Amino acid sequence: MHDIKLIRDNPDDFDKGRLRRGLDPLSKELLRLDDIRRAAILELQKAQERRNAASKEIGIALKAGEGLRADALKAEVAEIKEKWESLEQGEREAVAILDDLLASLPNTPSNETPDGKDEQDNLEILKWGAIPSFDFKPKEHFEIGESLGLMDFAIAAKLSGARFVINKGALARLERALALFMLDKHTAEHGYMEINPPLLVRDEAMFGTAQLPKFREDQFLVDNGYWLIPTAEVPLTNLVRESIVEEGDLPLRFTAGTYCFRAEAGAAGRDTRGMIRQHQFYKVELVSITTPEQALAEHERMTACAEKILQDLNLPYRKVLLCAGDMGFASKKTYDLEVWLPGQNMYREISSCSNCGDFQARRMGARFRAAGEKGTQFVHTLNGSGVAVGRCLVAVLENYQQSDGSVIIPNVLQPYMNGLDRIIPMA
Repeated sequence: MHDIKLIRDNPDDFDKGRLRRGLDPLSKELLRLDDIRRAAILELQKAQERRNAASKEIGIALKAGEGLRADALKAEVAEIKEKWESLEQGEREAVAILDDLLASLPNTPSNETPDGKDEQDNLEILKWGAIPSFDFKPKEHFEIGESLGLMDFAIAAKLSGARFVINKGALARLERALALFMLDKHTAEHGYMEINPPLLVRDEAMFGTAQLPKFREDQFLVDNGYWLIPTAEVPLTNLVRESIVEEGDLPLRFTAGTYCFRAEAGAAGRDTRGMIRQHQFYKVELVSITTPEQALAEHERMTACAEKILQDLNLPYRKVLLCAGDMGFASKKTYDLEVWLPGQNMYREISSCSNCGDFQARRMGARFRAAGEKGTQFVHTLNGSGVAVGRCLVAVLENYQQSDGSVIIPNVLQPYMNGLDRIIPMA
């Protein structure tokens, strides 16, 4: 969330950031609304000050025997009381109008983020791994899974509708193995603390990480008012909500493997077959809480942790720096990792690692206290997929498929598969 004081001090910088995202300038309107807010607050303060002063003057007038003056002052106080509720309502409305608009605005891109309108303008940083070659036409993951007899979309549709899947047997175990491998890697080697968070959260948590109010239609709301998390970023980042962390404890690094739930309201017609875009999926998330000075290096570190997962699985991928026009709502700088899918003959996103600066911290009220300082500052927050387990399963199936319909298990996963080195079609 943006700070109106910073916008007032630097309106041109704010508008330049919006233009980089392809959005119209807005500083003049925001400052106009802020003027209204300030005027409403000032009017209420003046009324309160005058009421207090007049109340004291009544006592003085009575002691001095000035009955008429005392009566006039009492009438003035009564008039202020009559207006008080409307003055308070005016202040609340002015504050709410400005806050609601500020809450709907995306983060400002960092100086390191390239300009551009969409994914065509993203900057490829590197490619890793050799694209596999096949002596047969490679299949897509859903063809492989169905041929194995271990992936069933039809039964899932009977149970839950479109964009769900049932994985069975060795394929279900392979998906679990991927998640366990990622969590072990991130905790034992990368220094993240594993968290088992709630999958149901309140409005405040969703607002804190900016899923609300902008992306309400993309979420699942249950009948009792809780939201199903769209990513573990929500509970993990909110672990520091409304708190003050000591500088010496930063950075904090959290990871979690959770089911995630997304309505995919804006994805009609996209990836309707297979596991690429589902309502329910499993993902290993990475979240870091840092000081402003630590954030840039932490972003590089987090992205490297996600890359290491793909490297250990020997999955070809590329690293892309997103342009301002293609970047997520809460991010100021984002790297996407895109894994190679032979069945689609293209790279597809498998991880997105974002530096959000203090954008989420302002929404959450999350601060830190520097050593030796009395005041506090907002923390900086970062999040990334480490990585999407379902999409990683897709990548393993497509990159390790064999001509006989079997799928080789990557070496690093075999200990999690009780030594199984290959999945073969069911008889």
